[in-house]
Amino acid sequence: MKVLLVYAWRFWMVILATILTLIFFLPVYLLSIRKEGYKACYFFIRLWAMGIFYGTGFRYRIINKTDKKIDKNQAYVIISNHTSLMDVMLPCILFPNHPLCYVGKKELEKIPVFGSVYRRVCVMVDRKSARSRADVYRRCAERMKDGQSVVIFPEGGVPDDTNVILDDFKDGAFILSTKHQFPIAVYTFKGLKEMFPFDNKKGYPGRVDIFFNDILMPDSPLKELKDKAHEEIRLSLLEKLK
Repeated sequence: MKVLLVYAWRFWMVILATILTLIFFLPVYLLSIRKEGYKACYFFIRLWAMGIFYGTGFRYRIINKTDKKIDKNQAYVIISNHTSLMDVMLPCILFPNHPLCYVGKKELEKIPVFGSVYRRVCVMVDRKSARSRADVYRRCAERMKDGQSVVIFPEGGVPDDTNVILDDFKDGAFILSTKHQFPIAVYTFKGLKEMFPFDNKKGYPGRVDIFFNDILMPDSPLKELKDKAHEEIRLSLLEKLK
């Protein structure tokens, strides 16, 4: 019975996401034609993300681990752990003043309707192509110079082994930060691994704990930045909360 309820809940999420995608498709598609329209385009992308997140029964609370503040006039490389589809919605909700660009898999552009917008608002990477992977940093830097912030999940994907607390980080986000001198905003999303995993037989609505860990400036060596970010997220995932 419990599994049937989970399937029904997840089916509702698919229906909701489909409806919201159809509703917001036209304004997002038209406003993403020119880069000057992306700020307005992002308004509708946020509505889409908020509708899916809250409409599926989730809420969140922020736990600040730093006194540093996000500057609405500064572009950031935004990183977090990645265990769930809902991880994609949270940065849009958290950053109302920073039009976001995601680094995403090229395969997703094949999804009907969604794919035609996805290829415009994301920097796509073909992970099988070394040339595509190398060109990501240039394309992301161009977006950031236009005022967008870039979201990267540095684990590079969701670990197949669910016992892995936090996988090793790839260098990409830290290359982008150090090479082009953009600060890194470090977040930890805790709870979605259990509440909305990629296993369709599991999950439940509830509260996500979001740790705002730090803002790392690009004046340290790449490895030092990567190790510091990884350790802060790992410790947050292990922290016991009430």
